[in-house]
Amino acid sequence: MAAELHPCSGKLIGLSNSNRTAQRNQPVQEFNHGLVLSREPLKDRDVFTVRIDKKVNSWSGSIEIGVTSLDPAGLDFPSSATGLKGGSWIVSGCSVLRDGRSVLEEYGRDLDQLSEGDRVGIQRSTHGELHLWVNGQDCGAAASGLPTGLWAVVDLYGKCTQVTVVSCEPPSLAERDTERETVEEREQEDEEEEVVVCGVREGEFGGLTSAVNLAATNGTLEEVPVLPPTHNRPDKFPNNLEPETGKKIKTSTPVSVAPLTECKSPSFSPSPIVLTEHQLFDVLNNAIVSLYRSEDNGGGDLGGGGIGRDSGTGSRGDRGSSSGGGSVNGNSSDSGGGTGNTGSVNSPAGGGGARLGAVTGGMLTNDALLFHEKCGTLIKLSNNNKTAERRRPLDEFNNGVVMTNRPLRHNEMFEIRIDKLVDKWSGSIEIGVTTHNPNNLDYPATMTNLRSGTIMMSGCGILTNGKGTRREYCEFSLDELQEGDHIGLMHKASGALHFYINGIDQGVAAAQTPAVVYAVVDLYGMAVKVTIVHNHNHSDRLRRNNAIMRALSPDVGRPRPAHSLTPDPDTPDRLLFHSNCGQKAAIISEGRTALRPHATDDFNHGVVLSGRPLHSNEVFQVRIDKMVDKWAGSIEIGVTTHNPAYLQLPSTMTNLRSGNTNQSGTWMMTGNGVMHNGTTILDEYGHNLDRLKAGDTVGVVRKEDGSLHFFVNGVAQGPAAWNVPPSVYAVVDLYGQAAQATIMDDVADLPPLPEDSSEGPTVMSPSSPCSVAGGNSANDLRFHQLHGTNAVITNGGRTALRQNCRSEFNDAIVISNRCLRDGELFEIVIQKMVDRWSGSIEAGVTAIRPEELEFPNTMTDIDYDTWMLSGTAIMQDGNTMRNNYGCDLDTLTTGSRIGMMRSATGDLHYYINGVDQGVACTGLPPGKEVYAVIDLYGQCVQVSITSSSGPQDNSLCTSNITERSFPIHSPVAGVAHRLHSKHGKNVVLLGEGCQAVRVGGYAHGIVFSAKELKTDELFEVKIDEVDDQWSGSLHMGLTTLAPPELPSCPMSGLSPSLTQLRSKVTWLLAGSEVRRNGLLQRQNYGASLDRLTVGNRVGVKRCSDDTMHVLIDGEDMGPAATAVAKNVYAVLDLYGRVTAVSIVSSSVLEDAGSVKAPSLSSDSCSEGEEDRTPVEGDEPALVPNTVMAFLENHGKNIQLSHENLTAARVSSYNQGLLVTAQPLPRQQLFQFQIDRLNASWTSSLSLGVIGHSPDRLNFPSTACCLKRSVWLLQRDSVFHNSLKICENYGPNLDTCPEGTVLGLLVDGNSCLHLYVNGMDQGVAAQDIPTPCYPLIDLYGQCEQVTIVTNNVATVGGEGIKARCQGDMEKADMVDGIKESVCWMPHPEVNPNKTCEYQALCSRFKDLLTLPDGYFNEDAKYNLCYCESCHKLRGDESYYKRGEPPRDYALPFGWCRFALRIKPHCDVSNSFKQWHIAYHGTSVGALRRTLDHAQLLSGTSSIFSVSPVKTEGSNGYSEPEENSSNSLPDRDREVPRVQLSPTMRYSGLEMFAPKVQFRDPRSHCCHQAQVGFQVCVRPGSYKVGPQTLGAIEPLDPRFSNTEIEWITKDQGGTLLYGLLIRVE
Repeated sequence: MAAELHPCSGKLIGLSNSNRTAQRNQPVQEFNHGLVLSREPLKDRDVFTVRIDKKVNSWSGSIEIGVTSLDPAGLDFPSSATGLKGGSWIVSGCSVLRDGRSVLEEYGRDLDQLSEGDRVGIQRSTHGELHLWVNGQDCGAAASGLPTGLWAVVDLYGKCTQVTVVSCEPPSLAERDTERETVEEREQEDEEEEVVVCGVREGEFGGLTSAVNLAATNGTLEEVPVLPPTHNRPDKFPNNLEPETGKKIKTSTPVSVAPLTECKSPSFSPSPIVLTEHQLFDVLNNAIVSLYRSEDNGGGDLGGGGIGRDSGTGSRGDRGSSSGGGSVNGNSSDSGGGTGNTGSVNSPAGGGGARLGAVTGGMLTNDALLFHEKCGTLIKLSNNNKTAERRRPLDEFNNGVVMTNRPLRHNEMFEIRIDKLVDKWSGSIEIGVTTHNPNNLDYPATMTNLRSGTIMMSGCGILTNGKGTRREYCEFSLDELQEGDHIGLMHKASGALHFYINGIDQGVAAAQTPAVVYAVVDLYGMAVKVTIVHNHNHSDRLRRNNAIMRALSPDVGRPRPAHSLTPDPDTPDRLLFHSNCGQKAAIISEGRTALRPHATDDFNHGVVLSGRPLHSNEVFQVRIDKMVDKWAGSIEIGVTTHNPAYLQLPSTMTNLRSGNTNQSGTWMMTGNGVMHNGTTILDEYGHNLDRLKAGDTVGVVRKEDGSLHFFVNGVAQGPAAWNVPPSVYAVVDLYGQAAQATIMDDVADLPPLPEDSSEGPTVMSPSSPCSVAGGNSANDLRFHQLHGTNAVITNGGRTALRQNCRSEFNDAIVISNRCLRDGELFEIVIQKMVDRWSGSIEAGVTAIRPEELEFPNTMTDIDYDTWMLSGTAIMQDGNTMRNNYGCDLDTLTTGSRIGMMRSATGDLHYYINGVDQGVACTGLPPGKEVYAVIDLYGQCVQVSITSSSGPQDNSLCTSNITERSFPIHSPVAGVAHRLHSKHGKNVVLLGEGCQAVRVGGYAHGIVFSAKELKTDELFEVKIDEVDDQWSGSLHMGLTTLAPPELPSCPMSGLSPSLTQLRSKVTWLLAGSEVRRNGLLQRQNYGASLDRLTVGNRVGVKRCSDDTMHVLIDGEDMGPAATAVAKNVYAVLDLYGRVTAVSIVSSSVLEDAGSVKAPSLSSDSCSEGEEDRTPVEGDEPALVPNTVMAFLENHGKNIQLSHENLTAARVSSYNQGLLVTAQPLPRQQLFQFQIDRLNASWTSSLSLGVIGHSPDRLNFPSTACCLKRSVWLLQRDSVFHNSLKICENYGPNLDTCPEGTVLGLLVDGNSCLHLYVNGMDQGVAAQDIPTPCYPLIDLYGQCEQVTIVTNNVATVGGEGIKARCQGDMEKADMVDGIKESVCWMPHPEVNPNKTCEYQALCSRFKDLLTLPDGYFNEDAKYNLCYCESCHKLRGDESYYKRGEPPRDYALPFGWCRFALRIKPHCDVSNSFKQWHIAYHGTSVGALRRTLDHAQLLSGTSSIFSVSPVKTEGSNGYSEPEENSSNSLPDRDREVPRVQLSPTMRYSGLEMFAPKVQFRDPRSHCCHQAQVGFQVCVRPGSYKVGPQTLGAIEPLDPRFSNTEIEWITKDQGGTLLYGLLIRVE
């Protein structure tokens, strides 16, 4: 046949060179659609050969070749060859596929590895076999049973972009001769190879002799006939064993062993021995196991001289040699010698073990445990079937089962090494045994799906036949193992099954297992690749186990004192989880840890309870150990009166509604609310539990007064409930993302109880410096939120750890959150260490404030104001001052405590485990602030602040200052502001409420303004006195807490400090941090209040744009907080250093100094919906706009124009990424308009922000490939670093038509907002960094956008607003809300013109064949209420209409087609004062209703429609109408029409029956309903209850008793819209 290609080909193929050369167009932009076929069918034995001319590196994959029975002349070419069906065989990579399904996984050469110039051919043999030829070499049969009449197929896929046909003829004679010679040479080489039996070449018997000697000493050998020594041994052992009478067992092919002339053992005569197969393998297996076990005792139990195969190399190079000594009895004096030949077979460690290694290696060569060729569909075997790897590990997580090629023998070790893991999935490798023969097994997706004959270890448990039989089999979890770890198993002769982790026996997993079992490995989840290990040397694995045990038990060595803060001598054993737990939960670690083992499969049934009731004031706290990101929701915690021993646990604890009084049942904190017996009692309570991460802690306590308090990361959230009975059990619900939690019962981990911490004992070490004043002074010591790059702060600031501790050893400096007082001890405990590095923790003090410290790699790199202890060296400013100090930090271990303290004389002391090590250095500036600093360096990974931290001297803890210490200044003349009489217990008011003085302690100094602040009213105070013995300073802000509501006694009702005031919403500035209800909102805001001194002034005001501003010495620091409520009081806290202030402001309004920016809201006018007036404060105020333009660095298919304001994608569908050249300022709206769409593509643009500079960013093909500091809005979802964090947000961006204006805004709370046509869609993401840059991806349909500047009219902008308001009448104003029933958006801005749902509804309307005269000619008055369209318009769900106004709901999910209003209707006046209602009807009643132009009695589908459907002639089916005789008498006598203000009622199938129709475009069947939107004259109808017998509310806005309107007035209704809904 002719060596040409068929002219019909893939759509991107170009043919040349007389149809012999094919080239794929756009090879860099497109990777497929490159299919070509031969011009004629192949003849038998003809090899259709092509040469690869060109390749590109942009893609993965390459040329694919094969045959197909499909005629190319009539073929609809798929995108790739693997899409060919109907008799097609394709070779892709190294796999063979038939009709797109894999039939052979490993075949021939890997086509993806071929280079330019290589030749590939395909052939059908005369026997109907498919052969692949690569560079003239036949790769063998790839498939059989091929029919005749096949065309050659070549797919220019991926990297391959051009090929040329070079021939199509049978293989040449020379090629066949060459191949024949090659085969003969191989056969000749095989014949020349030495014959190997059990891995020992002829003449090498030392190792085998050693094994036989060992076995003989145990009496395992019998006399057997002798074969001549020259007898050649078979390559494989016989398969048929025929027992004879007597004790001897003969094999069909005996295996001889050389005469034992070299034996040194006195127990043997030098007579030759013949072993049967069973005897020989029993000898070898017993010898291997004995040697393996002897390694723990030094090895070398096996003696005898011999000849090894690893001369001087050993198995791993760590111990052993090729020749060894030692006798059977272990006497080294009887050792023999020998010489070794170099080889590749590894020998076990130990002296004599090297010789035996040759034997064992040989045994493994001939009858080794390998993986069976039949395996899971995604498994690829290599390395002589010793290595198994799961294909596509990032796309698939199962179908990775492999089994051994033969059953396990008794006491035979099967061991694998983990070679590769991926971190995409949960779960990991599973291993076990099965009775199923791999030849007959239909492999499941995972082995745990088998329900017979299978025992598997999964995680740390044992599953038998897919069901858990042991929850906690061993301390190791397979899911925690790393690359390089070993897993083994052994089937003992007793029938017991043992598993081994890194060489350590984990004990009996199953006592009785069948005699014949195969080993099985499931490469599941994270596990990708394993290799069978044949030498079981595990010296290095023991070291790995120690590291693993330390990693799994970071709390080893830590003391575990009493659980309760209040001593109770009758306290029973420690708090543990009860064994009765949820269906999907498990309890491990002796009851301390609860988990959902299959957290990615189930999200609930994870309820666990404490094993005993809580004591009063006993804190129950758990740490979240593990989370999954698959589900919504997270951990829930609380208490219950139900005993876990008798409780039938629900799926979630909030479903438990038992308990009929307020003093019984269940109290749970879920999200940021509190529920009692399944009913929400507090909506906004505390920190949102759904936002917690692994390592965070949550706790609960019932106090003696019956109040219930919750803690998050040690921070008390305040009282959540009262009158809780005393005997309650703690409850944890591992719901959603929460997968594992552990009880934290260490005192160091317990949070302080609010207001009660001083009542309990202060737990201290016997030798630690004591604090007489109680715990209050120590409780506020935490780690600062500023720290080194690799450091992580958890546990409410008490714990610091170094992440990636095995790959990073520095950059983990942490510093105290405040300066240390003289005589105050800062003590930490080492909780975790690794043995990977040299060096360890470093500790000291620094006079550098955390905000001013540029954290170096190590703290000893700082060259000023820093004193550190490193090892035994005292260092100042990076220079060693003294060596051999009294302690060595490098020798400390887990559980050791380190403390540091500066004395009043400026001496620095260190304490180790509470013992003073003496003066480390002197001369620290006594009056200068110093901060404690810890460097988590080298081996030290994790530390926590202990409860022993605190002041040493009692005089430092109490203040004896009285009000006589403060000079009382007269208030400034004309001052009108006063302080309220309700204040903190340590405050005294002077000067008629114009001055406040703190007279004791450092806290309880909160004071309020006497009255609410007016808008833009400044409340300002001056600092009169400071006390430098305290740290911290004045706090100031605004609060919604009204002081008159506080208790009259000043000693109660107020928190000690303003940061803990959470009973009402409070905004405050503490230092330079802005907080809301104690939660950090903003850092580095203006000048720090901690630096203020006597004479400085501080003021606060609430501005007209609902922002809080703080002024320091008259200078406005800018907006500190947004969305501040209107009715607020000024509040300040005389905290720490500041002890007295006086008011210097008056009630006269200050000059605003700024003009409020215009609102972002634009009125979205649509017919039937109100043109809303924006409410003051609803939208954020804008700062002066920064001019934005696109950056020159962008995707390669982007072209910029119009001064970089317009961007267009000029090629393909991707590579269209854009960013702005300028960062997006806070409160500034960045908008752009969609200019051009291309319907040839699917999907559309995405947008968001990126948190790092894009100047040097290497742009990927799409935005979803960006994975660092990126927030992306795509379709209707929000993504962060390519992970979906929110769904159903805003409209679907793929449906935005041309002319849509999209915008991005980051508000003052660092929240990202999306604006669509000027309408805010709400918060899309939080914690957006500064600076951030807007990002746009012109993907798919979206081809061009333009930035909207101040000069460009935006959709829904002022021009539109003016036109809307100009068309309004006074009758449209209802309660301040504007509405125009008949007004519609301008056609240019109608967002519905490309809506597919509206188009589908329109096609159904056309099938109804209703006259066009009934409908408004202008299509712009038609409105779609699908989810995307109504979100684009910013529609609300409910509006008011008419006179008097009455609510109605928008018909979401329906599409409205505007009807033509009759001329006699007074549209401009009375019509606009009517109410809006809906009427469901049948298709058959539409025409009669439209003919009369109003609703008629009897047209309601509830009376006139039968559910029987018949096929109509127009392609839809409709119910038949009943005759008027079928109506009830009462309805004929009293004609009436049923209406409703919501389509949720009128659209029910009872009123609007469904009909079926076939879409003329897609030919798909749909169901449709119809109804009317009508105007109803007020007073013409009666409101009544629903008549369907519904129990649940049909619409949340309307009661079921008022949801149905009845009218008998035929002129009381007016049609103006036909409604259609299609399913």
